[in-house]
Amino acid sequence: MKKLYMAVLCSMGLCASIPAQAGWLSSLFDWNEARTKHPIVLVPGIFAFDSIAGVDYWYRIPAALEAEGATVFVPEINAFESSVMRGESLIAQLEEIRAASGGKITRFNLIGHSQGGMTSRYVMNARPDLVASVTTAHTPHQGSPLADIVTQVAPEDTLQGVTFELLANAVGDLVNLLSGYNGDQSNIYAMLGEFNQPGAAAFNQQFPAGLPATACGEGASQVRLNGQDIRLYSWSGTATITSVVDPSDAMFAITGLAFTEANDGVTGRCSSHFGDVIKDNYTMNHIDVNNHVLGLVSLFETSPETLFRNHANRLKRAGL
Repeated sequence: MKKLYMAVLCSMGLCASIPAQAGWLSSLFDWNEARTKHPIVLVPGIFAFDSIAGVDYWYRIPAALEAEGATVFVPEINAFESSVMRGESLIAQLEEIRAASGGKITRFNLIGHSQGGMTSRYVMNARPDLVASVTTAHTPHQGSPLADIVTQVAPEDTLQGVTFELLANAVGDLVNLLSGYNGDQSNIYAMLGEFNQPGAAAFNQQFPAGLPATACGEGASQVRLNGQDIRLYSWSGTATITSVVDPSDAMFAITGLAFTEANDGVTGRCSSHFGDVIKDNYTMNHIDVNNHVLGLVSLFETSPETLFRNHANRLKRAGL
């Protein structure tokens, strides 16, 4: 948006006078469209990392938000672990940020991708004093059939399960090492046990706030927990193949076959519903939303950077 205003002003021959006129220009145009009252915290999902070898989990998204005035934090989270354990780690980091701010920061806008949405839900319930809003993106709140398949094919206490656990946790620990996370070791079955049908049902029974009361409905747009009002939002996609050059498309095209509803390769359309559903059928697969692989997303859909900037502006207009 800022570039558009600049182009218009330059076409009028006003580029040279822009520095001198910064005061009145700021009063005419809001160049801080993503400057929310409370900082934005981008909470990653499974395979969580902040940055590995110069590649960010939230590829170019923090920079896009910060360019429009947002304050953004990306926490360090275990690659494979339950949302409760991940949530406790997130709470500790939020407390550190709040303490370091000297009272300037009191609450946060949590935006969670995939399991990051479940992690944010836990934090919302455990420490509502830290949370102004929770937004979940492509989060399987009702579980994912992929988790059921894995836990059925490789039960935890069987030879197949032990072998799978060793390999998966080794991968998770490598991701943690490369991203600089030095907390607990990965626990793949703690994660999977939360997303198969029994695990998802148990989690939702314990933390029902924001969930739809009817199948594929919407949840409350705002909840009050321990005296704190918290706004709730969600969005998701229903495409698996979105870019012919994206290597992840083939994988999601296969995993999407496990579903009986429209899905993004990991999360079903209705399963993504939480709070105020902004949209549930973006032309995005499970990792397009965080702009991967390396920005190879659909050319015919809103870009992830724009999607997040628009949502930050939505939070701003809501006083969050």
